[in-house]
Amino acid sequence: KQWYQRRVAITAGIDKNTIKGIAKYCTSGSLYDAAECSAARNASMMTSCDDSETLDIVERCDYIFDTPALNDTTVGIILLIASLILLCTCLTVLVKTLQSLLLGRMAQTLKRHINSDLPKPFGWLTGYLFILVGTGMTILVQSSSVFTSSITPLVGMGVISIDRMYPLTLGSNIGTTATAMLAALAATGDKRSVTIQVAISHLLFNIMGIMVFYPVPFMRRIPIAGAKALGNITANYRWFAIAYLMVVFLIIPLSLVALSFNVYLFSAVVSVLLFIAALVIILNILQKYCANRLPPLLQTWEFLPLPLRSLAPYDNLLSKLICCYAKDKQPLVTVVHANNGHANGHANGHANGHANGHANGHQESTLSPARSPADCVISLSLEDTSTPPPV
Repeated sequence: KQWYQRRVAITAGIDKNTIKGIAKYCTSGSLYDAAECSAARNASMMTSCDDSETLDIVERCDYIFDTPALNDTTVGIILLIASLILLCTCLTVLVKTLQSLLLGRMAQTLKRHINSDLPKPFGWLTGYLFILVGTGMTILVQSSSVFTSSITPLVGMGVISIDRMYPLTLGSNIGTTATAMLAALAATGDKRSVTIQVAISHLLFNIMGIMVFYPVPFMRRIPIAGAKALGNITANYRWFAIAYLMVVFLIIPLSLVALSFNVYLFSAVVSVLLFIAALVIILNILQKYCANRLPPLLQTWEFLPLPLRSLAPYDNLLSKLICCYAKDKQPLVTVVHANNGHANGHANGHANGHANGHANGHQESTLSPARSPADCVISLSLEDTSTPPPV
């Protein structure tokens, strides 16, 4: 590759007599002459003009991918992949380091102080204080990903509760706007006002989101409950985390963008999806609090096909496709359903390890480890009753 610098040289000749005529006849005084001044102004001041363009070879520094076989696009892709691998490696090392440091007495001390509230009557300000802490820490490290990735393992270790993690994450969303604000202030010229407007819009958007989901105690439960539910699902099905990211951050946005080209189709699809979501939420609430008033068919989700109410079929399909692991044998699962939505039973234990259970209602046994949200009671029944069930 050869790097060139374009250089244009312009040579111009100026007529001195024209300049003298303007200076002589166009200034106020006894020599002022309007006709001569107009003639001097209209006369050409340039006697000659020559421009030449040359290409000079620029001396450049060598780099690791300085090979003729790689173009700029290929080098950019290689560097992108390398940077992602380096980022994941650094985050992994960071997590392992935190896990090794925060053990024993250190973990207990952090758990006692971080999860405690402010003294009364200022206990309600504890969450807002941790929002400010999350904001300050994110501004210091200049990355919300680094901050949240650092404290996420602490939640898994039990050092920080998920209720305390929530305001720290909200503060991190505010702190991450500091980088955009600094970049906007560094802009020059007439573009500074536009960049500052974009940075302030980013800041206000995050603040408005916090004002919606945090000040009202009822609204705080929604993201926390959603996080716990997703965490439980991911613990059972590890692939669900990747599928969730692909669906929420790629498939759904692209689908909405594609549907937005047709306003009527977009409105119809969104309306149907909102209706289905509202119906599912209402039915779940009714099944939880007043299942005995519902028709027998709607007391559980058993009327739906298994792929629509459980992730087990997809997990089995992926297991067969990738063939990378074999699941351990699951214990026999007995699912007890009650016709009225409730199951009444008791178990009498004996010294020899045998157990006898009684339940008022319909009993259905299955060997599948899959469980649906509508299961009323799930009890483990081992074939060898002389050994206790694993915990």
